[in-house]
Amino acid sequence: MKKNTFLLLITIVSALGGLLFGYDTGVINGTQFYLSKHFDLDSAMKGWVVGSALLGCLVGAIVAGPLSIKFGRKHSLIVSAILFSISAYGSGLPSIFSESVSLLVIFRIIGGLGIGIASMNAPMYIAEIAPSNIRGKMVTYYQLAIVVGFFVVFLVTYFIGDGLSEQENIAFGWKHMFWSELIPSCLFLILLFFVPKSPRWLALKGKDDEALVTLTKIHGLEQAKKEMVNIKESLKASDNSIKVNYFSKVILGIIIIGTALSVLQQFTGINAVLYYGADIFEKSLGFGKEDVLAQQILLAFINLIFTFIAMFTVDKFGRKPLIYIGSFGMIIGFLLLGFSLQGQSVGIISLLGVLIFIASFALSMGPVVWVLLSEMFPNKIRSVAMSVAVAAQWAANYVVSQSFPVVMDSEINNNNYWNGSLPYFIFIAFILIIVIVTYLYIPETKGKSLEEIEEFWKE
Repeated sequence: MKKNTFLLLITIVSALGGLLFGYDTGVINGTQFYLSKHFDLDSAMKGWVVGSALLGCLVGAIVAGPLSIKFGRKHSLIVSAILFSISAYGSGLPSIFSESVSLLVIFRIIGGLGIGIASMNAPMYIAEIAPSNIRGKMVTYYQLAIVVGFFVVFLVTYFIGDGLSEQENIAFGWKHMFWSELIPSCLFLILLFFVPKSPRWLALKGKDDEALVTLTKIHGLEQAKKEMVNIKESLKASDNSIKVNYFSKVILGIIIIGTALSVLQQFTGINAVLYYGADIFEKSLGFGKEDVLAQQILLAFINLIFTFIAMFTVDKFGRKPLIYIGSFGMIIGFLLLGFSLQGQSVGIISLLGVLIFIASFALSMGPVVWVLLSEMFPNKIRSVAMSVAVAAQWAANYVVSQSFPVVMDSEINNNNYWNGSLPYFIFIAFILIIVIVTYLYIPETKGKSLEEIEEFWKE
């Protein structure tokens, strides 16, 4: 098998963890209307059912670090695939289980555990196997898979629901929507047994011969030997016999910078727009219920297209330039949306603002943050640092998703001055912080090996 083909195949397989991330996140959006009626849920219980997976995501991200150190990136992903499959089957509450909201929540938390583990290990695994000149493109496959998963599940739930009456959807249609995840989750599980272990994890565990075999398949023998020397030198510089002091000035600083970037990705407001897109279109933008589906499809399509663009530009332009370009676009998008709401002139300008924001996020903070997180941490601390950064991201996701509707419904947001625009101006402030943090603290990693990036923190 050709080197490029081998690399592409194992990247696609590991990126399926991202597809399941997007699929699992999206499936609850498609089912919540029907299962809420099925169980006669009040708004508080509905919020708990919808948000319970985030608890699992947070815990999954926390345990993902120690799990990947002990068992490796590959076996961690296998665990996540098993959890995805259990959640997909159980969330549909088959007849062997009693129908209860509590049981549904348990299975949603199990799915969240799978998301948390995969969201840390999948991009890290891809970064550790990919050559430096195309590593950005390869890691972006992960974000692309998330977007594809979200798009696919949206279509799947639509077609399942469209083929049934509302009464049938309330009775059992939502179960079929959950069970549809069994197809990609089982495929992910099976294919993972055919991908190699991370060469950098193998080297970390002293399995140099196995690491060299994998590197040779990816790079060829000559380049593989050079990569192996660099990896060993990196590990020697941080002797395995010496316990890492995570509270040292340098290491703690690296983790704080990476975590800040990860958290700020959520404070752009992306999930507020995706989670509450229907409400935004209906309440803020003045679209009727009949238009919401079309608008949601349009959002998903724009997200997909610009993630593709990011994939083919991240290694050409670099990570930092894409963040700058995307941040400018996100600000423009929210300014258009904010001022149109403030001036009570909602319509095409408002929609254009939302689409510009989505496109700009998909071009920058969506994929680029995963690229940077997967490559900026030194070999010795990569698992733990990634675990902290991703766990913080899930916590930030929860904060934004819970606070957004509160701010939207607040008295100050709905006064005669703001007219529903306040959240978007708050998000603009956070996007400006992203630009500052990127300029001051984030290294440009384009074209550098993981070991060369590690040297940046020693300067």
